[in-house]
Amino acid sequence: MNGYSYEPSRLEILRGAVPAEAEVDDLADVFSLLGDPGRLRLLLVLREGEVSVGELAEVTGRSESGVSHALQLLRAHRIVAVRRAGRRAFYRLDDPHVRMLLDLALSHTEHSEMEHPELHAGPRDGGS
Repeated sequence: MNGYSYEPSRLEILRGAVPAEAEVDDLADVFSLLGDPGRLRLLLVLREGEVSVGELAEVTGRSESGVSHALQLLRAHRIVAVRRAGRRAFYRLDDPHVRMLLDLALSHTEHSEMEHPELHAGPRDGGS
């Protein structure tokens, strides 16, 4: 070192708050998975513990094949895990971080009144 004390500028600090591009892409993938209402319903049910595909279909009003497809995607991202018993498959949340995200998001929506301005935008506001 040259004896000078280095104090990073505010912009350098702010740039440091953003992870590497690949990490941001992975983070966006997680939020994309959680952002789909159908998958989100499945995950909310799975917060209760291990659930069969049939039960998930019945509770969420989706077809078993639709539920299975969504669970395959969630399993590929290691968000859920499966246990097989004969021909039946039972799924459970397999990522405590996702459970925390779900709990925090539910808490947020319970304590915040969402306005959804994008749903009420007129033609001048960019809506239809």
